[in-house]
Amino acid sequence: LQRKMEKVEDVVIIGAGIAGLATAVALKRVGVRAVLLERSDELRATGTALSLFPNAWLALDALGVSHKLTPLYVPTIRGSVTNVGTGATQQISFTISSGGTAPRSVHRKVLLEVLAEELPVDTIRFSSKLASLEVQRQKDSPIAVMRLEDGDVIKAKVVVGCDGVHSVVARWLGLGSTVNYGRSVVRGLAVYPQGHGLNQEVQQFVDVGKRAGFVPLSDKELYWYLTHTSKPQAGEMEGDAEAVLREVTENFAKGFPPKYLDVVKHSDPSSLAWGPVTFRLPWDVLFRNACKGNITVAGDAMHPMTPDLAQGGCAALEDAICLGQHIGESVIQHGKLVPRETAKAIQSYVKERRWRVAGLVAGSWLSGWVQVSGSGWLMKFFRDVIFYRFICKRIVDVMHYDCGKLPSISLRHEDCRSKIE
Repeated sequence: LQRKMEKVEDVVIIGAGIAGLATAVALKRVGVRAVLLERSDELRATGTALSLFPNAWLALDALGVSHKLTPLYVPTIRGSVTNVGTGATQQISFTISSGGTAPRSVHRKVLLEVLAEELPVDTIRFSSKLASLEVQRQKDSPIAVMRLEDGDVIKAKVVVGCDGVHSVVARWLGLGSTVNYGRSVVRGLAVYPQGHGLNQEVQQFVDVGKRAGFVPLSDKELYWYLTHTSKPQAGEMEGDAEAVLREVTENFAKGFPPKYLDVVKHSDPSSLAWGPVTFRLPWDVLFRNACKGNITVAGDAMHPMTPDLAQGGCAALEDAICLGQHIGESVIQHGKLVPRETAKAIQSYVKERRWRVAGLVAGSWLSGWVQVSGSGWLMKFFRDVIFYRFICKRIVDVMHYDCGKLPSISLRHEDCRSKIE
């Protein structure tokens, strides 16, 4: 029988998505090496694309990678929201931050690759699915013991769960289960080999129980989505791209403007994804355990939210910087990672992030509810006159949050592989 591996690491990050990779890069910047355990056999690209607002670009600046992405994507400075039922259109302008940062939509896989390039080649261990987590005492210090589905055992002195909506680490911490929002979302990437000829503008369409839109990624590609309050039976159209497109164009988006339907019909079949919208209740984020000792969570593992503010990936990048700041300050003060002090740093990170991300979860839910709920005149008045003209502008202000910079670590290269006493 093959003997399974048992290894001890300083810091282990569960999941090599946006949160996991960004956290590893942030820790590297402050002199701490981390190992990532990724369940897939390669970098995940689920979701096709995402919009990154000024707060995300400030975080990418702090990670030192924004310059690799900004030349590839054109800024989005305006957009529109069209009420499908009435034909009324509201114009939206995206304010450029004081640092000159504007929203851009990027390919998710490109973002992951840019982050991964910053890490040593042996940082990510693919095909490593976490089965269980427990804490043992070793020389008067706690150590996390992770058992993988292949039988390997990895011990770590610090664990950061970046393992998504169904996080094993979040469940172990007791952070609470996610809630099904009662909506589903279908996403895709439309490809026009000869060019789509559309302006670099976000175009959204709302109807009772539905919200859809698209945004150009380049002159030949557009990212599109549609959320709706009804959903197909589980697995009904899994792997059947034609059925998915037919259901969108002939059912859920029936009556939508022809330009939206045309975008959907140009979809790359391999890019289509359809699933339920889930989120964590804001009070669970505020009051349940997001850390125990030297174990914590980041990204969707901490604060899964509805897609209505497009802040999921942005908030994950903020998490990485915040965690890097607190652990980095501890390393500066003590010269290395010290278990008790690292636990305090992690507690400070959670305390700082709780209110920020709980607000994002609540704001995203409110934004989605207002835009797709109700067809009565009162709701229409509230949505079209009050929400879009006044409330929406205040919610959008959260996209200009500055997470700050990472502390400067003056450690010799050979000291970067920090030891925990």
